[in-house]
Amino acid sequence: MNPITRWQVFPDAEQLAAHTAALILDGARAAITARGLFRLVLAGGRTPLAVYARLATLPADWPRWQLYFGDERCLPVGDPGRNDAQARRVWLDHVPIPPANVHAIPAELGAERAAEQYAATLQVAPEFDLVLLGLGEDGHTASLFPGQPAGDAPGSPDVLAVHGAPKPPPERVTLSVARLARARRVVFLVTGPDKRAAVAAWRRGGELPARLIAPAGEVEVLLDADADAK
Repeated sequence: MNPITRWQVFPDAEQLAAHTAALILDGARAAITARGLFRLVLAGGRTPLAVYARLATLPADWPRWQLYFGDERCLPVGDPGRNDAQARRVWLDHVPIPPANVHAIPAELGAERAAEQYAATLQVAPEFDLVLLGLGEDGHTASLFPGQPAGDAPGSPDVLAVHGAPKPPPERVTLSVARLARARRVVFLVTGPDKRAAVAAWRRGGELPARLIAPAGEVEVLLDADADAK
């Protein structure tokens, strides 16, 4: 099933980041009012870091946030190449969010063991409130790469061990397409001219991993003008 996709283009990456930070805070307030907590999945890569840096300066009911990660690289704990280390550096180390609320993928254990353990962690989160995702130059999202298993078939596991990723490091852990789609809201953040070809392929209906994520509601794609391709 192809989801309804809504595209929104911003003049530059700064305005996109400001909009996204406000969107996240609004979503957090609504979720906490309705259900008492806010379950957010964080994207990796460079694009969301500007959003995270903005969140570090804004007030929020941090003890009610539960943070998860869409994917992780199999690197040692604290390695600057890890998604959780980058999020901590620009955001999480600067706000009073309880450490127990940050559910890092234990990728230092290796892809297979980490995937198994993170699947158990996710059992307490039947549905995410908001999933943030990025888009790679080749159309990948999280660590779901073209030509590799995406976990989009019925009965697919929540978490996949990735071997031989085309971008280093080759060993990774990623949430599956099926698990990422179990969310009230899915938002892609896309910036930079190097993403233009992937955006064009997506708009044409190309079979990109990013396009496979089909939540019950629509998918929102937020782009800066440099990434836009029509």
